[in-house]
This record gives sequence, structure tokens and C-alpha cells, in this order.
Amino acid sequence: MNKRVTPSFLFLVVLIKTLIRTKHMLGWMFLLSFTKTYAFEIEGVVQFNYVKSDELPAWFEQDTGILAYSESSVNLQQGLVKVSDSFTNGLSYSLVGNVYQLGSQNIGVSQAQVAFKPLSKDKIRWRARAGFFYPKMSLENVDTGWLSPFTYTQSAINSWVGEELRTAGLELTLYSPGRSRNSAFSWELHGSVYKGNDTLGTVISWRGFAMHDRQSLNNDKVPFAAYPSVVQEDRIFHPDYVEPFHELDGRFGFYLGAHLDYYRQSSFRYYYYDNQADPNVVNYERLYAWRTKFHSIALQHKFNKNTRLITQWMTGSSIMGKHFVYIDFDAWYLMLSHKYKSHRFSARFDLFEVNEDDIFPWDPNNSDGEALTLAWRYDLNMHWQVGLEQHFNQNSADIRATLGQNVSIDQQQSLAVLQYRW
Repeated sequence: MNKRVTPSFLFLVVLIKTLIRTKHMLGWMFLLSFTKTYAFEIEGVVQFNYVKSDELPAWFEQDTGILAYSESSVNLQQGLVKVSDSFTNGLSYSLVGNVYQLGSQNIGVSQAQVAFKPLSKDKIRWRARAGFFYPKMSLENVDTGWLSPFTYTQSAINSWVGEELRTAGLELTLYSPGRSRNSAFSWELHGSVYKGNDTLGTVISWRGFAMHDRQSLNNDKVPFAAYPSVVQEDRIFHPDYVEPFHELDGRFGFYLGAHLDYYRQSSFRYYYYDNQADPNVVNYERLYAWRTKFHSIALQHKFNKNTRLITQWMTGSSIMGKHFVYIDFDAWYLMLSHKYKSHRFSARFDLFEVNEDDIFPWDPNNSDGEALTLAWRYDLNMHWQVGLEQHFNQNSADIRATLGQNVSIDQQQSLAVLQYRW
């Protein structure tokens, strides 16, 4: 290991651990100054938007609308920096820091990992990573920092994944490139054990699916409305938020995944995720562990270099307490995207539902919805991009009746976005 590698890597490991546990702006300023000294790769994305909203209160404001914005305004939509480096011995690391206008935590870490990929010419190879990261189940969120290059409002599936799901653990991958076997097919097998995702399932059980592009940060709180059936002491007695990356019961969760690619034309990804949580465990904040498990299947087919079809389906269940809350959930989307010169046009249809089968009739958890998202993105040059998006949805949530609200609402949102990338 050369002299440049040793201090920079060890320092970054310490810095990653520190930033995961803190929310300090000074840490990020020092990280950026440090990267000017060492040969890190730095990527960043900043998005500002003007939103024309339907003026329905948003779940970010602890209300029940499923979109991010509740009033027409100019906003910082995304701000992220990704710092990474790789070395000749196969070791690499990356860290993604985010700045958000929305939410209770405005700056923090969304991903931090160390990876090892030994050089090999074998037909079957291996690699591993450890840290705080997403499983690679999405074919939608493939841009820098787990953003989508297709639309600004993400699918219901991946909006929820960004809210509540992150792996704090270890992943081992076996893979075989097709070129090593003179085959048209490449494959990967993924297995992971992790901790710290015990509350997964909270927000889709009570709020239902939402649609936005904000990723929860390491120490974040995800709010929802103060439903009487949830927050009152003589009812479930849970706070009107969840801290999504808590470890409550000491158990390990796991996931298994399989990828299959046909040249660079077609992709298939299957994942089974099970957090193995004990649903009877509750901490001092009255946050419960939820036993949540699901299957996810994602498919992509490129008709040519400019046009592709992407779809994903997720189905699973979640339980909290002694059957206090039990839900089955199901969601899918279908997206067509076409690139013409510097323009990208994308259209996506979403369908999602949550069905309950638990013991408390005064805590209704059924919800459902459908949505259409139309987006245009235009690259002015390698750094600047402009875009427009129109989103429509119809959604219902039975629990709104406990607040005296209409169960079913129609929502729409128009976005104009200016993006800078480096």
C-alpha cells in the first residue's frame, strides 16, 4: 500500500464513522477541503426547482398528502456530494453526503461503504462491501447518489426504499461476466447480513406509499400525521415519526439477490429481503420493531441505445406487536424512457396498495393509489440540465377518516428543475 493510500484511506474511515454519527456542517466543509489535497474522485449534483402544487398538506408537514410539496415555491430539491477512490489492491470506498431543504435533518450521510474487489480472470469471481448502503435492487435509481436519471418524482416503490430502507452490514457477491465464458449472459448472486433496519414498515403501514425523491439520512426522523389511533396513550401509543435505521432487538436481518444480464440489452434483478425483527420489541421512544419481508423483481429491456422499458414489482408483509398492525403490501411501476440527442423523455405509471388484517378496527391501515409521471430532461452541456415534470395521482387511505379528512384525494404537481452536476 503506497504512502498516499494509507493516510487517506484510514482518515476517511474515521471521517465516515464520525459523519454518520453527527450532523455537523463543519465536518462536511472539512471533508471537501480534504478532498482537494488528496486524489479522490468527487461528484456532485445540485437541483433547484419551482413547484406548482395542488396546495394539499404534505406528509413532510405531518399531514396526509403523498407528495413532497404543499405550496407553490422555489426549493432546493437535491444537494449531494459523492467522494470515492479505488486502489490497485482492489480496495475502494465511497461516501454520499446530502443537503435537503425538506425534513427534520437537513444535512447528513445517506451512504457510506468500503468495498473489496480482488483482481481475477476466473470465470466465477467475488467481491464484498461493508457499511451503510442500498441493496442493488433498483433499475430506476442508477444515477449518482442513488438518484434517478429519468424522472424527478420517483416511483412509489423506490420513494419508500429511500425513506425507510438501508443496509448497515456486510454484502458478499459472486459474479461471472459473460465475456469470461464467451457467453451472452452475465450473472451475480448477492447475500447480505445487517442490523439497524428494525422499524422498516412503519410509514407504509400508517401513511401508505408516498412519491418524492428525498432519501432519509443516517440519523433522520421520518414524520407522519398524528393519527389518534397511533399517538394516543390509550391506543397504540407510538410517536408521530419513525427513526428508520434503529437497531432494537439485536437480531441480524438478511437479503438474497440474483442478477441476470443479456449483453447490455436486458437485465433481471430478484431480491428477497427479511429484516428478521422481533415485532414485540419496543424502545424508550415507543418505537416498535416491525417484522418486514418482501420480494422484489426488476426488469429492464433496451430496444436500442436510446429507448428502454423498466418495470419493478414488490410484494411483502409487515407485522408489529401481537398482531397490533399487520399489512400486506403490493406495488409496481412501468416506465418507458427515450433519449433523443440531449433530450430524455420518460413516462411512468405506478400502482400501489396496502391491505390490513390486524386486531384493532379503530386503526384502519388500508391504502391504495395510482399515479402517472411525465418528465422531460435536457442537457445544456456536461454540467447543466433543465427539466419539466408533470405528476398526477389518485390515492386513498382509510386512516385519514380518524382525522376527519376525506379518505380519497386527487393530487397533481408540476416541477421545473435546474440542475448542476460536476
